[in-house]
Amino acid sequence: MKERTLAILKPDCVKNNVIGKVIDHLEKAGFEIVAMRMVRLCRESAATFYAVHRGKPFFEPLVEFMTENRVIALALTKDNAVEELRKVIGATDPAEAEDGTVRKLYAGSKSRNIIHASDSIENAKGELTFFFSDVEIINNL
Repeated sequence: MKERTLAILKPDCVKNNVIGKVIDHLEKAGFEIVAMRMVRLCRESAATFYAVHRGKPFFEPLVEFMTENRVIALALTKDNAVEELRKVIGATDPAEAEDGTVRKLYAGSKSRNIIHASDSIENAKGELTFFFSDVEIINNL
């Protein structure tokens, strides 16, 4: 069943100039980009987006990291998109990620892991609306 999900190419992806490589990897895995936006998150926006992690020890460093450079939000579609994207990007810690995954190939560390992916269909819906309006997602399902 076709689903939509969100990926965010994080500041390290932009800074390290691997945007094209990561997008190519996603497209070769069968994902279709239906909307894309480059933004620089302010502290308030990053804190709102990652509010589910508020109070955890990595929350403040995550917010700081996500605001240090531009990010690219991608609305992706594919059959079982949420689950498939999680497989394609690999484990949060690139040292534990399977060979050939985005994080194994391009991430530098667990905290600078190149890409965010929604972890459930419900979260994907909310995360997509954080970055895109319905009008902007051109390939409505």
